[in-house]
Amino acid sequence: MKFKLLIDPSSEESVTVVAHRRSSLTDELENTVRRYSGENDISAYADGEMRSIAFSDIECVSVSGGKCEVIDRSGRAYTVRARLYEIEQRLPRYFIRINKSALANERAIERFNTDFSGGVTVKFKCGYSDYVSRRCFAEIKRRFKEK
Repeated sequence: MKFKLLIDPSSEESVTVVAHRRSSLTDELENTVRRYSGENDISAYADGEMRSIAFSDIECVSVSGGKCEVIDRSGRAYTVRARLYEIEQRLPRYFIRINKSALANERAIERFNTDFSGGVTVKFKCGYSDYVSRRCFAEIKRRFKEK
């Protein structure tokens, strides 16, 4: 397989893939290209100021008290003026849903903990933790097994 990348600031961006047949790789490439909107950060608010937070600095996105919040690497929460599903559409593929009201950066997950009742919580590198629903945990296990 050959790979060719041409960078030309004066031309319109396009992606062309030539393949013998559709595969999981071509599907992944198509999803990545379609989801990429040219942005690598999100505007968030805290203490009356606006801050741009890079996707790679986000550990978790959750809904708390009816407001969507982004938790960064330092564990600080910022309010985002968008709904969770809108943010989910903008984020890269390494963000996974952990429950009905939260998304996690799988690169920022430190560990999963289980309790006696069978519940699972996820602990992030910044110290923040949240519960993982059973439905989402099955998908998380599948994704981690693929790697």
